[in-house]
Amino acid sequence: MHATTPTIHLIARPQVDVEGMRAYLEDVGGTSWLDRRIDEVGGPEGLNGAEILAEFGGRACYRSWEPGLNPNVTRTRTDQHEYFGNILASAHGSVLEHANFSFAFRNVSRVATHEIVRHRAGAAYSQESLRYVRLVDIGFRVPPALEPLQNQVIELVEKLEEFQVSAAEALKIDEDGVPFHYKKEVTSALRRLAPIGLSTDIIVTMNVRTLRHVIEMRTAPGAEEELRTIFDQVARIAQREAPGLFQDFTQDAEGSWVPTHRKV
Repeated sequence: MHATTPTIHLIARPQVDVEGMRAYLEDVGGTSWLDRRIDEVGGPEGLNGAEILAEFGGRACYRSWEPGLNPNVTRTRTDQHEYFGNILASAHGSVLEHANFSFAFRNVSRVATHEIVRHRAGAAYSQESLRYVRLVDIGFRVPPALEPLQNQVIELVEKLEEFQVSAAEALKIDEDGVPFHYKKEVTSALRRLAPIGLSTDIIVTMNVRTLRHVIEMRTAPGAEEELRTIFDQVARIAQREAPGLFQDFTQDAEGSWVPTHRKV
């Protein structure tokens, strides 16, 4: 057994096709909006993919790239931060669904993943399968509530790990000529005798609207302590990656990430 700590790694962020955007805008009008955004960041490579994509979707709804394109629109917000502030305040959250971020959650427990995958809308998951991955060295994090019993917890997990190894040896699944389907059957059966708190990995993709909801829910005071640790890291990454889209989130004294505008 080895001790683990959950870590979160951002592995993918939105990237836009600027020329595709420009071709669309040349047809409907509004290239000045795109040129302004590019000038603000010193070139197309400086565009924030998540934010420009969400703004593009929002402005398409009202054809509000610039005044005059829609007779009902006589004034447009040019400041992007203010624009997103209005999007959040008016709960126009559908435009946030265009932007997705992908994370690799490393060394999180299956207790945590069982709760995370309940968030289905706007999310995708790929989890390490213990039907195929043999447990030979169990990673485990002793939760704070069990720290007074740390030695007993570690001893118990080590016994379970020893059983995993000895059972595989007794069932001879590593001998030459053993078919893969038998290895899979035994591996699948052995996972039933592993602690649900063992460390595993899961790849998580969520759109910004979903991320906002999950961060709020899973860092709240009543959330499971490991989930609070995990989504505290996610919140910090999200606010760094798309500050305009998470501008209304602040962290309170209890560590919860709280938005000004809920259920956007």
